[in-house]
Amino acid sequence: MTSRVLDLTSQTAFPKAGQFFFLTIRKNGKELQKHFSFSSSPTEGGYIEFTKKLTGHEFSNALDELKEGDWARLKGPFGEFTYQGEYEKLGMLVGGIGITAIRSICRLCTDRYPTTNIILLYGNRTEKDIVFKDDLEQMQKHNTNLKMVHSLSTPSEGWLGYTGYIDRKIAEKEIPDYLDRTFYSCGPPSLVEAMKKILEELRVPKSQIITENFPGH
Repeated sequence: MTSRVLDLTSQTAFPKAGQFFFLTIRKNGKELQKHFSFSSSPTEGGYIEFTKKLTGHEFSNALDELKEGDWARLKGPFGEFTYQGEYEKLGMLVGGIGITAIRSICRLCTDRYPTTNIILLYGNRTEKDIVFKDDLEQMQKHNTNLKMVHSLSTPSEGWLGYTGYIDRKIAEKEIPDYLDRTFYSCGPPSLVEAMKKILEELRVPKSQIITENFPGH
């Protein structure tokens, strides 16, 4: 996993928390492009940050080799998976690298909307796969309205949290006031569909469900 920072000190406008962009870089004269969510918040002014799991593929290798001053093209921001203080209570159902956009929103709320109540359910395979673990834990220490709950499908022997995939039972227990919340779900398409099904079974209105799929991140 790696994070990259792009300097935006010359810009006057910053993306909304939760939005994404297209990044083009060059490798051996060839242009390579991928889309990424901003993992930084508009409150972290002067730069933007995004996070990528290094897979050993062509784009990952080219990105890992980038040095300060290398050429890159950014196009955006795009997307409606955003938060700007509209809702008092949020429920977040997230898997894997889908946490990038959620990290942006959690940082924004911690800095600018500390009264926004957030319950974040975050699913991963193992402890090592939990992205922004220390960062989110630090946010919790400073933001009493942020609660983070983990569930791991392949935990270590000493794991004390939930095991398996996020399901209706976990959602009902950890978010008992689910009908009062607006839900954000982000991650691989299969996870997002599973989360939408849970919310439909709980009869959460569609108007209170906001989703974003992360194929190929």
